[in-house]
Amino acid sequence: MTASRRLVEHLEADRPVVLDGALATELERRGCDLNDALWSAKALLEQPEIIEAVHRDYFAAGAHIATTASYQATPAGFSARGIDEDAALDLVARSVRLAASARAAVSASDAASASDAASALHVIAGAVGPYGAFLSDGSEYTGDYDLSREEFLAFHRPRVAALVTAGADVLAFETLPKLTEALALAELSDELGTPAWYAFSLRDARRISDGTPLADVARALEGRAGVIAIGVNCVPIDLVSPALDELAAYTSAPLVAYPNSGEAYDPITKTWGPGEKSTATLADMAPDWRARGARLIGGCCRTTPADIADLATALRG
Repeated sequence: MTASRRLVEHLEADRPVVLDGALATELERRGCDLNDALWSAKALLEQPEIIEAVHRDYFAAGAHIATTASYQATPAGFSARGIDEDAALDLVARSVRLAASARAAVSASDAASASDAASALHVIAGAVGPYGAFLSDGSEYTGDYDLSREEFLAFHRPRVAALVTAGADVLAFETLPKLTEALALAELSDELGTPAWYAFSLRDARRISDGTPLADVARALEGRAGVIAIGVNCVPIDLVSPALDELAAYTSAPLVAYPNSGEAYDPITKTWGPGEKSTATLADMAPDWRARGARLIGGCCRTTPADIADLATALRG
């Protein structure tokens, strides 16, 4: 059985899926300099072995999903470094190979410990950031850009196709600030026959970052065959519960939630500073989010393998 089918069955059985946590946070903690327009994708060029190590640590912490280091990896972004499109798409494919290698290592470890590796849920999600991530100006949190449907398709298609061809089980369309962009990505998901989840950044608990009501987002994606889940990511923890309630009123799809730590991001310095950090943790809130319809739960920026380990324990409980 394929990993994507196993994931769907897991969700159909109403079992929680533990996502991983922040990739860039861990890369920086381990010595990677990501103060660059490529952000975590820079490590694909310079220190890919650290990416694989982070994936292994998240699997070991109890994550079911490895989200690839491709959020900000695009041919257009790599071209600024003198990398042609073929080489850029190979780097995108490398992000999948690194996650697959980490999965193979943890599966071998499971087998060695006599656990049932055949039934373990280890899924590779190909991360696809919005056009705003390529701009590297924080506009994935504002939606301050306008492209036509055709322009969105032309920008995203090469990377999405490379992720699928390299073996991504599902696609993770993340930090989306615009419904128009999400709908273009849904076309690509359908075109490539690969299911996806759709996670949006928020202006507030009722609207995504460009001001579109969450109700409209849920209605627009409702009933599409390839939609694994709809939800939010890289938002403060305190916004998750009301946003899930808003989505649940308008969709029958499973919900996905992976907030950040609540700290404030400066897109100029590409650093995090004091914000409205919640005293609640992922583990604290997970039971509440499950009760509101979330089935895929994890962490985004500034969360760690330790946070995911605590989350996995809470969801098992």
